[in-house]
Amino acid sequence: MGARVAVAGASGYAGGELLRLLAGHPEIELGPVTADSSAGQTVADLHQNLAGLPALAATELQPHGTTSLADCDLVFAALPAGQSAALAASLPEQVKIVDLGPDFRLADAGAWTRHYGTPHAGRWVTGLPELPGKRGQIKAASRVAAPGCYATAAIVALAPLVAAGLVDPADIVIVAASGTSGAGRSLRADLLGSEVMGSVSAYQVGGAHRHTPEIEQALAEVGTTGGRPEVSVSFTPLLAPMPRGILATCTARLTAPGRPAGRIRDALAEAYAAEPFVTVLPAGSWPKTAAVAGGNGVQLQAAADQRAGRAVVVAAIDNLGKGAAGQAVQDGNLMLGLPETAGLTASGVAP
Repeated sequence: MGARVAVAGASGYAGGELLRLLAGHPEIELGPVTADSSAGQTVADLHQNLAGLPALAATELQPHGTTSLADCDLVFAALPAGQSAALAASLPEQVKIVDLGPDFRLADAGAWTRHYGTPHAGRWVTGLPELPGKRGQIKAASRVAAPGCYATAAIVALAPLVAAGLVDPADIVIVAASGTSGAGRSLRADLLGSEVMGSVSAYQVGGAHRHTPEIEQALAEVGTTGGRPEVSVSFTPLLAPMPRGILATCTARLTAPGRPAGRIRDALAEAYAAEPFVTVLPAGSWPKTAAVAGGNGVQLQAAADQRAGRAVVVAAIDNLGKGAAGQAVQDGNLMLGLPETAGLTASGVAP
């Protein structure tokens, strides 16, 4: 019998994806699941794609509480902003937690308040194993905060270039398109099919998106040999007419104009050569969301815009995979001493 884990917040898209991944995990036993507003319904009632999994179809969702969660080895918290902190405070320290929400991502209390408007709960270890030094920290931690979906794509794309001093971290521009599942499962008029189909729209423009300080924080901590740099990110998110996926186009001013595209791509390839979930595509091949759908993979490609003097890195992830549930399982594997890739694949589903 493997490690016993719970899912708090199982009714949302990220919670459902967690359940799907955990159901097929070879070394994990799924324990209690919770969903306040859907208590009493089965997993199959909430997620029809899980109806063929008998163990999950028979599991009833429980009212939010900690009695049964406290008996688990690890709890995945897939809760709205502001709710994970209360859950964490109620659980004993020996119960490991991976938070898919934002409550413990930011160190700067001011940045938290500007974007969320509630008291700052503190910061946990950042659950992005591909960042320098993070894998060991995650293994040793009992509390880990998985980064947001947009943040994951942008950080993986840019961190090696910032660390190598190839780009100016004070001049970064990111434009990223996400599928509608990134906005959650709540009923909203602007997410109705009639509003989204055949249309791409920008939202939270002008630095308003809450993943911006998360991206800046991670890139500042990657730093360079010369110390922690000033990081300034202009981030524009787009809503695309697809259910899942993120395509992030990340540009930054080159520190040495005229630097060849090969050097930029080499920096990415060197940084991620041993990473099981990051693929730097062959020259001439560019990331696309369909290629990573359903997997925990990241696809990257880079170019140098010599006329503008900028590096361009394009990243594709599944926002529910590497951007949420897949990354959380990857973190949980490390925290439980399991193989990091257990229950996960970097391959997407095609067509």
